[in-house]
Amino acid sequence: MKFKKQSELFKRVLGLKNEPLAISFTNEEISGAKYEKTSICRALKLSAQGECFLIDENVSTCPGGSRFCGFTDFTSLEQKRRLQWFLTRGEKLTGSIVSFERMQKLSAPLPTGLADKVLICPLTKAEIRPDIVLFLCNPEQACRIITLDTYWDGISPKQEIIGSLCHTAISYSVMTGCTNLSMGDWTARRNQQFEPDTLFLSVPYERIGNLIAAIPKCSAGDADAVIPEEFQQD
Repeated sequence: MKFKKQSELFKRVLGLKNEPLAISFTNEEISGAKYEKTSICRALKLSAQGECFLIDENVSTCPGGSRFCGFTDFTSLEQKRRLQWFLTRGEKLTGSIVSFERMQKLSAPLPTGLADKVLICPLTKAEIRPDIVLFLCNPEQACRIITLDTYWDGISPKQEIIGSLCHTAISYSVMTGCTNLSMGDWTARRNQQFEPDTLFLSVPYERIGNLIAAIPKCSAGDADAVIPEEFQQD
C-alpha cells in the first residue's frame, strides 16, 4: 500500500501520463509478473502502461540489455569486436571504435553479476522495495522532480546522459546512487516509439522519502510561490 500511495501522489501532483516504475534487482522468486521473451526497453514502455515484467538472461532478447543490466559480460575479444561493429556500422550510434571505447571506459561500472533478475512494474503494483523509481515524463515534469529531489541539499546530481537506455535509465542510478536524467538512446526510442517529449528520470529509492517530504514545502510540488512586490513585473 505504501508504494501505491506514493505512486498516486506523484501522479496527482505532477500530472503524470505514465505510471512511475518500480525497478528492482532481485534473486528471489517473483510471481504475478510476465516472464516472457522481451527487451528491457519494451518492458519499460509497457510497464509505464500498467504491465509487470520479470526479466533474466533467459528471456532478455537484447544482448545490450542483458549486459547493461548485469546478466552477461564480454567473455571474449570476438564479442567485443561484434559490439564495436554493431554500434559503429550497424546502429551507427557512435563514429569510431575509439569513441565506442570512450563510451565504455568513461561510464559508470555495470551491475555485472548483481542479480539474477530484474523486476519492472508500475510503482502502484510494487510488492518489494524498488531500487529505483523511473519516471517517463515530459521536460516540465522532469524539472519539477529534480527540483524536489534537490530541495533539501541543493546538490546537483552527477548525471550520465549518453549510452543505452537500459544503462542511463536503470543501471547508472543503481550503481551510483545518483538521480539521472536520460533521453534514452535513438534506437530504443525509434523501435519502441516513445513519444518525442518523453524523458527518462531515474531516482534511487532511498531518495524518494525526502523528495516526497519536499512536496508540501516546495513550489515545484504543492506549495504556493510567494513573490514580493519588488520582484513583481507589470
